Amino acid sequence: MESMLPFVLRQPPTVAEAARLLSALPDARVLAGGTDLVPNLRRRIDRPAVLIDVHAIPELAAIRHDGARLVLGAGVTLASVAANERIAQRYLALAQAARSVAAPGHRAAATIGGNLCLDTRCVFYNHSEWWREANGYCLKRGGDVCHVAPQGERCHAAYSGDLAAALLALDAEVEIVSTRGRRAMPLDALYRDDGAAHLTLARDELLVQVRIPAPAARSLSGYRKSRVRGAIDFPLAGVACALAMRDGVVSQLRIAITGANSRPIVLADTDALLGRAVDDALLAALTKLVQKQVSPMRTTLVQANHRRQVAAVLARRLVAELAHAGLAPTQVT
Repeated sequence: MESMLPFVLRQPPTVAEAARLLSALPDARVLAGGTDLVPNLRRRIDRPAVLIDVHAIPELAAIRHDGARLVLGAGVTLASVAANERIAQRYLALAQAARSVAAPGHRAAATIGGNLCLDTRCVFYNHSEWWREANGYCLKRGGDVCHVAPQGERCHAAYSGDLAAALLALDAEVEIVSTRGRRAMPLDALYRDDGAAHLTLARDELLVQVRIPAPAARSLSGYRKSRVRGAIDFPLAGVACALAMRDGVVSQLRIAITGANSRPIVLADTDALLGRAVDDALLAALTKLVQKQVSPMRTTLVQANHRRQVAAVLARRLVAELAHAGLAPTQVT
C-alpha cells in the first residue's frame, strides 16, 4: 500500500470551528478515528489537501440522556458503545452492532459518526492506485463505467456500516451542523441509493449527534451479520430488528438491513406482519419481503444471490429469536 500524500492537519477545538473550516476549505475531509479514511488515503482513493481532525472535540465525545432519549456524540468510539451496560440493556442491537465491527484496535479508534458515514465499497474500487488505473478506474472515482453494471448509469458500490442498521431499527435521528446552523433529520434521510454519492450531507456539513428514542414497552432488539471471516470483515449482509410482542402476537416490528444495497434500508411493508404470531407463515412472509427489497450486486467476491439469501435467513432467525425472548422477562445477549 502506498504512503499518504502530503496534507495539512487542522484540529479545531469546537464544532463551530470545525464547521467554519469545512465551509472555508473546499478540499478538506473530516478525520475522526480514521479507520476507513486512512486506508483510502494510502490507496490514493481520496487526496484531500486538508484533514480536519475532530476526535478531541468534547461535544462529539458525550454520551448523555435527554429525557427518555439517548444522545450519542458522533465522536463516541465503538468500543465505548460496546462496553456501555446501559446501552446493552436498553438498545441491545446497537451494542451488538458495535461489538461486531472489525477488531478491538479498530473499535478503540472508530467512531459512531465515522461508521455512519462509511464510504461505500466494491471490489473494483477498494484497491491501490495502480490497480484501479490499470482497469480504467470506475464510475465511483476517476472513470465513467460501473464495472458491476457496465450498461447502467449509476455506481453500485455497497454500503457496509454496521451501526446504521441498528440505529435505523431503533428509529434514530441525527443532528447536522454547518455555518448555517443546526438541523435534525431521521437517520434514514442521511442516505441515498447511489454508491458514488450515498450521503445526503452537503460538503460543508458535519454529523455531530445521534438521538435514539426510548424503546417501546416490552421491545427487544438485536443485530446479526454474516461475513467471510469471523472477525474484522465488513458484512456481506447485516440485519437489525426491534420487535415487541403482546398477547402472543407481534405489536411492533422494524427491520433494517446493511451490506447489500448502496444504502442501508428499512424493510418496507412489515405492518402486514403486525398482530400475527411468529410462526412459519409469518417467517415465510418475512423472507419474501427481504428477498424482494434487498438487491446486492457483484461488489464483493461472494455471489449477489448468496448475499440476498443470507440477509433473508438472518432476518428470519433474528425475528424468531427475539419473539422467543419476548416471552421471557429480560433480553438475552
